Amino acid sequence: MRLGEKYWTLLVLLAVVAISPAFFPSNYYYRVASLIFINGLAVTGMVILIGYAGQISLGHAGFAGIGAYACALAPVHLGLHPALAVVLGAAISALMAYLVGRPILRLKGYYLGVATLGFGILVSMVLANEGQLTGGPDGMEVPDLGLRGLLKDIGIDLSNGQFWYGLTGIFLILGAWLALNLNNSPTGRALRALHGSEIAARTVGIDVARAKLTAFVISAVYASVAGSLLALQNKFITPDVAGYMHSIEMVTMAVLGGAGSVLGAIFGAAILTTLPQVLTVFAEYEQILLGLVMMLVMIFMREGLLPSILRLIRGKGE
Repeated sequence: MRLGEKYWTLLVLLAVVAISPAFFPSNYYYRVASLIFINGLAVTGMVILIGYAGQISLGHAGFAGIGAYACALAPVHLGLHPALAVVLGAAISALMAYLVGRPILRLKGYYLGVATLGFGILVSMVLANEGQLTGGPDGMEVPDLGLRGLLKDIGIDLSNGQFWYGLTGIFLILGAWLALNLNNSPTGRALRALHGSEIAARTVGIDVARAKLTAFVISAVYASVAGSLLALQNKFITPDVAGYMHSIEMVTMAVLGGAGSVLGAIFGAAILTTLPQVLTVFAEYEQILLGLVMMLVMIFMREGLLPSILRLIRGKGE
């Protein structure tokens, strides 16, 4: 990736976050936008794993669940500030990704997908069955962020959608900046070489196992932080955050928008977050139309939605 493309991506994200509120007619739109930013942060991690390293995971929602429940449990049982609980959740997710990733990343193709799927299901089952600790399938409340008094003094309402819009937008931009910097680093070049050919990467001296594990751990941290932000914003969480469908949604968002591009994956997250809101007018046909849109994109725009659109625009320009 050329440096110009990196700064162009960040500039687009900054412009979207700064300008979008001017077109929001109500507070509801801030809520939807913050969900887009949270999903965008999670799929940015998927870009590192899928787009950069060429690996697949169908269980990354498990790390989102760890981050979410860390914010619910750590303040109550450990007395940690919710902000520190986010860090704790990310650290636990990184450790779990390291321990789980070492054996399963030796697998390839659908074997790897099934192994990661098993991890995600295991986390979801633990959260659902440990009712005394996690509240079981009914979920549990998440403590307040703990900044209400401080923010109120400077005129910021923590319950206002504008606050969460700004906070999640900052996290998204920071996450995108880190991912883009990684792509331009020696580690990022090693991951891209791995994506192209494991044999060729190993031939030129790249530690393939270490590169895979690095991408897996980093993407797990992204998912964990996204899960924490979702829990803190909703102030309530259920095991669904770690469920199988959430993992599939994360992969689909990345692939739909363009898994090789940070901006493309975030665009995919925006599409799949807002499209169900638009399709509610079709009632029971909503899922059918959503699936049809995804099929058409995968058939006719295999690189992803945003890269294909940009290529068409460049082709017409020439």
